[in-house]
Amino acid sequence: MPAFPDSPSDALAAALSAVPAGTPVSGVAGRMLELFTDGSLEPGTRLPPERQLATALGVGRSAVREALAALEILGIVDVRPGSGTYLRGAASELLPQTLSWGLMIGERSTDQLMELRAGLESYCARLAAERVDEEQLAALRESIEGMEAGFEDLETFVAADSAFHRVLGVAAGNPIVTDLLAVSRQLLRVYNDRAVHEADDMHLALEEHSAILAALEARDGDRAASAMIVHMASARARLLRAAESPAAD
Repeated sequence: MPAFPDSPSDALAAALSAVPAGTPVSGVAGRMLELFTDGSLEPGTRLPPERQLATALGVGRSAVREALAALEILGIVDVRPGSGTYLRGAASELLPQTLSWGLMIGERSTDQLMELRAGLESYCARLAAERVDEEQLAALRESIEGMEAGFEDLETFVAADSAFHRVLGVAAGNPIVTDLLAVSRQLLRVYNDRAVHEADDMHLALEEHSAILAALEARDGDRAASAMIVHMASARARLLRAAESPAAD
């Protein structure tokens, strides 16, 4: 496969032009996306190592690492441990535009995306209160238990949190709503993965999920929707803090 030389070329350095200090990870990902989808690189191209990309972009390696993780989630690059990071096959004409919008979200559009997610999650909770079955309730309780077990393990906590929302989406019984939710969650994932990391945040999130579950068990749609709005309000505050915080070296 074609690959960049061992040292970043002058053309690459110019194309990636230094990003101002303090730029959020989304800005780094957006700048890289512009280069990767403008047609100048062939599918299968091996990208320079993180250190070289960081030098060309004028940012820390952790910012590059998180940006590459976001691009991998969205199918732009393929990270192969022990081999390198490769540009995936050519995207459709619409895909680069869609991903550019999703990745280059600053504070304002992140907030707007959270507003969209809050509305969808609330409606999803209302529907689920009417349609959830006992097996799904059991799965939601298991997710709550997983969150409790994850107080000492962030990865376990985040996985249990995500599982709760996935089960809730299935219980709502509306694939269109759940598909839209999946898109909004994915676009926010680059921030969401580092939004909950303090013990107080974990305990609050657990309380909010427990309140949603109690409303579902009571088959109370209004209560479930209200509990979800409360949860989304605190999640929004955490996500915006994460979006505003530049990645450390």
